[in-house]
Amino acid sequence: MPVNDPFARLPQAASFTVTSTTVDDGAAWPPEQHSSGLPGGKDTSPQLSWNGAPDGTKSYAVSVYDPDAPTGSGFWHWAVTDIPATVTELPEGAGDDTGSQLPEGAYQLPNDARATRYIGAAPPAGHGPHRYFVVVHALDIPATGVPADATPALLGFTMAGHTLGRAVLTATAETPA
Repeated sequence: MPVNDPFARLPQAASFTVTSTTVDDGAAWPPEQHSSGLPGGKDTSPQLSWNGAPDGTKSYAVSVYDPDAPTGSGFWHWAVTDIPATVTELPEGAGDDTGSQLPEGAYQLPNDARATRYIGAAPPAGHGPHRYFVVVHALDIPATGVPADATPALLGFTMAGHTLGRAVLTATAETPA
């Protein structure tokens, strides 16, 4: 498994805690969090809870990113922005097509499949294990101003100067050859 850290080149940020009833840090995604194109896959976003964000947090963003995808730029599976600072949990399935379980004001950006929702893990067969960084970003602004049709990469660029803290949970997946 590669050892590169996709956050190594980003500005330093305080650490806080994210947990999930869906997956443990370092564990494999359950089948429901895999792509609907794989057996048992349902493209269901994970449940997330976080605490200990730095003082001054005015909003959060959540992203799910696979740096091991064979693209040269990884693969963004999910991006949500403008989560109010009073919210510290997203229910499992919040990343569905409607986003109706997201808090008021929050919205999803199109992922790298250009779907405005969570898309599950689907590493190429025989490609080996992939890491999925589930990250809650604590921001010093109440809204990012990123257009709803923007890419997760643009969201990341916009957040770079506004990130007070980062909570990271890593899940894995592998599709046998």
